[in-house]
Amino acid sequence: MAAPEVASVGCEAPAYMLATDLTLNRVVASLKNDRKLDILVIGSRSSTISAAENTGYPARLQALLRDKLPGVNVNVTLEMRMKRTAAEVASGISQLVTERKPSLVIWQTGTYDAIRSIDPDDFRSALGEGIEASQKAGADVILMNLQYSPRTETMINPTPYLDNMRVVAQEHDVPLFDRFALMRHWNETGEFDLFSPAPGIDLAMRVHGCLARALSTFVLDATHINPSELRTLR
Repeated sequence: MAAPEVASVGCEAPAYMLATDLTLNRVVASLKNDRKLDILVIGSRSSTISAAENTGYPARLQALLRDKLPGVNVNVTLEMRMKRTAAEVASGISQLVTERKPSLVIWQTGTYDAIRSIDPDDFRSALGEGIEASQKAGADVILMNLQYSPRTETMINPTPYLDNMRVVAQEHDVPLFDRFALMRHWNETGEFDLFSPAPGIDLAMRVHGCLARALSTFVLDATHINPSELRTLR
């Protein structure tokens, strides 16, 4: 997965949004023992920019992690699961992880469940099942919640799904990458104008660049390894 070199200028975020006390143990083992990091992003339409191939946050995440982890073989792949509820994704996640063998799964979910008004308790159960299936298949998990859009909030109610993702992440000791809070922060601080009725590809590319930058920081923080240490690992 190749990504163009598009800098993400600005897009600062409070440090607490990009940090976690939890440790991605399988990722750490893969980095130390094999000097590799295979990440599987299970995403949806918002994982890509339809008018610009390989410019979505997964491709940019790969490029950033390769820069930050010299000598480590970093590969990020994207598995699209468009218009699938968390339950539908969870039912096939074990086979997917077994086949791809990533050390880390980044599961982006919640939007379609909110659109479909799926029962929040059912959503919560599906999240737990998907996390457990991924872990049993050998991968660490990071949950990524819904994207923020002030226009979308007038059509769907994201709160029950955001709350349940936070609870499930705590129950299963997995990090939650709070995409919703980050995008809302950037909108409120003037980094982006997400109220725009016609945001265009330039805004989409900037948002994805900033998400990739934040996510790369979040992933590395969850290893609790100083990247400079990797140069001396054998």
